[in-house]
Amino acid sequence: VQLQASGGGLVQAGGSLRLSCAVSGSTFSSNGFGWYRQVPGKQREWLAGITSRSSTNYADFAKGRFTISRDNAKKTVYLQMNSLKPEDTAVYYCRSGEFWGQGTLVTVSS
Repeated sequence: VQLQASGGGLVQAGGSLRLSCAVSGSTFSSNGFGWYRQVPGKQREWLAGITSRSSTNYADFAKGRFTISRDNAKKTVYLQMNSLKPEDTAVYYCRSGEFWGQGTLVTVSS
């Protein structure tokens, strides 16, 4: 299973980004996925998950600003991030079970 995260970049505070995680080599529709992030020097933290039936859940800090979704036809998982803050600056990873994507860097300037 391979996960390819993309969509990171530099954005001003208050802006939005949509991250994508393209998945190959798995029965996508039957798998759940999660998004995580990691700030250098800190532990990786979970922020959102989506089940095979598209049920979602979020870490408290992500509720109301971040939205996880999936497109089974495109085998892609998305993370829509709104009202971004400088403290959201991190490398963002997608995950499915034991498999991780390579991460995409999000930098939010103040």
